[in-house]
Amino acid sequence: MSEEHHAAGGRGGLPSPSLAEPDHLLPPFVGVEYNSNTHRAEFCIWAPLQSQLLLETGDDGVLHTMRRDEDGYHRCEVDGCEAGQTYFLLTEDGRRLPDPASRFQPVGVHGPSALVDTRSFGLQNTDYIAPRLHEYVIYELHVGTFTPEGTFAAAAGQLPRLAELGITAVEIMPVAAFAGERNWGYDGVQPYAVQASYGGPEGLAGFVDAAHGLGIAVVLDVVYNHLGPEGNYLREFGPYFTDAYRTPWGEAINFDGPDSDEVRAYFIRNALFWLDRYDIDALRLDAVHAIYDTGARPFLAELQAAVDEAFGPDASMGSEESAPRRPRYLIAESDMNDSRLVRRREESGYGLAGHWADDFHHAVHVLLTGERRGYYADFGGLEQLERALFQAYNLSGGYSTHRKRRHGNSPEGVPAERFVVCIQNHDQVGNRMFGERLSQLVTPEQYRFALSLLLMSPYVPLLFMGEEYAETRPFFFFVNHGDEALLEATREGRKREFAEFYDGVEPPDPVAESTFNDSVLDVSAADRQPGKAVLELYRELLRIRRESGGARVVTRIEVGLPLIAYKRGPFVVCANCGEHEVELALAKLELKISRARVCTWADEQKLTEQLGAGTTHGDTGEPSVRLPGWGVVVFEVDEAV
Repeated sequence: MSEEHHAAGGRGGLPSPSLAEPDHLLPPFVGVEYNSNTHRAEFCIWAPLQSQLLLETGDDGVLHTMRRDEDGYHRCEVDGCEAGQTYFLLTEDGRRLPDPASRFQPVGVHGPSALVDTRSFGLQNTDYIAPRLHEYVIYELHVGTFTPEGTFAAAAGQLPRLAELGITAVEIMPVAAFAGERNWGYDGVQPYAVQASYGGPEGLAGFVDAAHGLGIAVVLDVVYNHLGPEGNYLREFGPYFTDAYRTPWGEAINFDGPDSDEVRAYFIRNALFWLDRYDIDALRLDAVHAIYDTGARPFLAELQAAVDEAFGPDASMGSEESAPRRPRYLIAESDMNDSRLVRRREESGYGLAGHWADDFHHAVHVLLTGERRGYYADFGGLEQLERALFQAYNLSGGYSTHRKRRHGNSPEGVPAERFVVCIQNHDQVGNRMFGERLSQLVTPEQYRFALSLLLMSPYVPLLFMGEEYAETRPFFFFVNHGDEALLEATREGRKREFAEFYDGVEPPDPVAESTFNDSVLDVSAADRQPGKAVLELYRELLRIRRESGGARVVTRIEVGLPLIAYKRGPFVVCANCGEHEVELALAKLELKISRARVCTWADEQKLTEQLGAGTTHGDTGEPSVRLPGWGVVVFEVDEAV
């Protein structure tokens, strides 16, 4: 690829983060910048804990001296390099370590790093028209189990069917290099390197390009709250971690202690790296409630400001105006019900684009299954479902039975598109002992109810892979560490986690290859019943969603519980949120019904014909519809009465 194409693609020099009033100039990158046209590699390693580093390149182990500055950055330049050339960093005590900002670990996290020109992927669709956030319909997938091959290339082959269904964004679970070949990805230890077993950097770039060619945005899951337990060498180079806090998964990242400026810059650069070099559209920030930062300028706010500076801010929240450049979005996962994440900075918010919120899932799940353990204790009634459906948060400052304290704040005034909701995701399925999907826990009627509420909700819906055809294969927790002691600790940890609820029952072995294989999708189920019918229901509801404006404000219609009704653009959604049949007098809707577009229990055309013929039900003699237990109907509206 020519240098001119580099510039045209917008992926020249990596955008450099600017810290608030820095007292020293941060270098424009960390790790290595390799140019395949000039065959020159420039190395910049932040290693304040090392007084000297040597660079060892190639199979013949040529040594290069690195220059150290007063801030602990070690630099050198090497000419005559080839793509894929490997290198190690040699410490003072003779250890050979991978680059803490490696772009690729071809033989695993303990092996050498390799040179990659991340500006020469040959992307063909850098000028594609990206969906705006309110148009997102997100499909979460795990690369390793999405297809039998478990690669980016194989996953890209499935994208046309998702585009045809109506998916507008795919969210990839973390791909940062981790130990072994089987992992959810949250044990990544090389934040800049793409997992080799998935297809490495070229594979990810090809997947993104294929998605963009179909008009699908790509959301990448990144983990900035901890690193995995095996192959984590960052602590050898600098104070990346702190013992002031502790996460449930390991050491917390040092975002507010001594030398945290460079640590913050490392992760801000990482976000810009994915968005710029791989043309990623959005980042899903894992568990931001475990990003501990007591400083006056929170890391998340600084990260959003850096993204805005590099790519331009999105148009005003809730507006229809176009952004001057293709925006990049940050979507934060948090269980804190804290609307400051997505409020504007002028409203004392962080200004993030979206909040991966849990309350909608919990409200639907508990209503249908009756499970009340742990955080499910705060859910179970129709009131909780109503709040989650119309207010995003069930708890917005009220008392939490689970936490035994008040929880959350009000999301009032925040546009609906700022909340991402689901009825299943990797956590809610995979953290169950037997990895059961919702379709295995509820009746077909209840499943159709759940998916209808999800896709007709005011918010951005997220589907977990296989959900669209009611996949029956489980999604288990699995790992493939090389450390036997760590593997055994993982096994024992899973046993302890479920011992209270499943006395005497052993969980599936997370280390066994069969556990991983059992989690691979069976996409052929979409071609036969009942999967085929479920898929068609998803397709029609997504069509209605597009016609009614995506994520948008809905207008609630008072019809009395257990019925819930609301107007969504030119449609009205009516749902029976209970197991017994309920009669709905259509006069209560105060709308002129044109036809039934979706009916989860009967033929839509037949229901429309009955309405047109003036068929009545019940004792009142007025036009009405009897909704069976968990029945949902979506009417198309002509005009208000």
